[in-house]
Amino acid sequence: MSGETVRSRIPQLRLDELLEELQARIDAARGTRDRVHSLLEAVLSVGRELDLTQVLRRIVEAAAVLVDARYAALGVIGPDGETLSQFLTVGLAEEEIARIGPYPTGRGLLGELIRHPAPLRLADLSGHPSSVGCPAHHPVMRTFLGVPVRVREEVFGNLYLTDKQGGEEFDADDEAVISTLAVAAGVAIDNARLYEEAQRQQRWLSASAEITRALLSGGSRSEVLELIAQRAREITGADLADISVPVAGTGTVRVELALGGDVSCRAGLVVSLEGSLSGAACASGVPATTADLAGDPRLSAGPRRFDGLGPAVAVPLGRAEGQIDGVLLLARAAGEPEFTDREIGPLLGFADQAALALELAERRRDAEQLAMLEDRDRIARDLHDLAIQRLFATGMTLQSAARVIEHPGASDRVLRAVGDLDETIKIIRSTIFGLRARADATGQGLRARAVRTVEQAQAVLGFAPRLSMEGLLDTDVPSEVAEHVLAVLAEALSNTARHAEAGRVEVVLQAVGGRVVLTVQDNGVGIPEQGRRSGLRNLAERAGTLGGTFELDRPAEGGTRVVWSAPLPV
Repeated sequence: MSGETVRSRIPQLRLDELLEELQARIDAARGTRDRVHSLLEAVLSVGRELDLTQVLRRIVEAAAVLVDARYAALGVIGPDGETLSQFLTVGLAEEEIARIGPYPTGRGLLGELIRHPAPLRLADLSGHPSSVGCPAHHPVMRTFLGVPVRVREEVFGNLYLTDKQGGEEFDADDEAVISTLAVAAGVAIDNARLYEEAQRQQRWLSASAEITRALLSGGSRSEVLELIAQRAREITGADLADISVPVAGTGTVRVELALGGDVSCRAGLVVSLEGSLSGAACASGVPATTADLAGDPRLSAGPRRFDGLGPAVAVPLGRAEGQIDGVLLLARAAGEPEFTDREIGPLLGFADQAALALELAERRRDAEQLAMLEDRDRIARDLHDLAIQRLFATGMTLQSAARVIEHPGASDRVLRAVGDLDETIKIIRSTIFGLRARADATGQGLRARAVRTVEQAQAVLGFAPRLSMEGLLDTDVPSEVAEHVLAVLAEALSNTARHAEAGRVEVVLQAVGGRVVLTVQDNGVGIPEQGRRSGLRNLAERAGTLGGTFELDRPAEGGTRVVWSAPLPV
């Protein structure tokens, strides 16, 4: 090849080089344009969602696509600012997640971004000083990119990306793209939280209005309490809702209403203030929270009843003067998000509404009691002033008429009718005495004392016995017999608490047919064949002293039934 030919081809070579360089720049520009377009699409996709859970899921998916990462995750920092409360992943199948085990809580390299919230790129994550390795069955990961996500200058969580496709390392462009996505994600998360908060506030207002309507329409205490617990459970997404009330003078609280979970093991349960979340809220007068209701070592009072539950909050239902009327306990399943200040704030306002319901129900009960007493006085007055006088006059008329009746049979029948009228007058006078008696008001009647005895047994039984009463217990049962009845009731309940291992006790107290009859039945294991019988002998001796009877048997449905009776004076 001649020199002239070589010189003629030099411009052609330079042109080829320039064209190749131009093509490379065009490809780079096109790649940049495509990446910017993908980023814009990701930002729009994330911003369109208003459900917070969906927003977080979209963020993780978009991050993985933008930098071509095999695995991506978003860790949400918990209220303590040191651990992860949520962890969403992309790239792992459900079977792989199950084999790996529980999600990370923020130790090692993941915690590095929590402690130092700044972008972090690594060619080999295992070489970082904070790396503590991966659990068993975890896929091998090498390259790493981590970027914090901020919401209003507060670190909400961190984006973690590993293993760029093709074995390449994450570069500065990848970091820039994910940092830009993190900014957009922060705005989207803020919008979703604001929308969620507005929706929740609207639901709280609607629930409060519903409770107000129930109160004004005359709903019973139990109905209003159930409505309060149900609405609080629905709005907070809780699996369990209990309302407990303090038992005066005992240092305990009793579960008056239970919703969700195993209701049978909680309803009526009595636990001490110490060692229970409801008790802590009742004693302090401020909300009490825990991240693990089932496993918190501080909460050990009572039997195991919270298995499978994690985050929980107990909110006191108090009056303006500081008196605690009850406690609302809400709990979520293990692994669910903890209760935040954003949720507890509106819950406190709702608790004030619940306290108002309790106070209004108490005032209504007092008003009904007063109306009942006034009605009793009126009935007693009418019976005394009208019915007895007319019956007495009728009896005297019949008695006078009997003297002029010549037929012996007719005369005897009239005299028997006069005797019946006398007995009727005695019954009415006894009824008047019962209506006017203030034993219930002073707490000295058999009814009131029996109620107190049953209530005191709740602390040792761990639940509330069922009590029903019938007859004129305060008027027909003499005081000396009433003392025996109360002693027998206390002994029977004590025996049940110590030996029966029962979950239900029914107490029936009657004054009918000229006898006072006390029946105590449980669903426990029954009386052991070889055991101390001194308490049972005492019950039999009390019955024998009064000329009564004592029976102990095992019903067909199981448990033990005690029937104690004594005659009443005519």
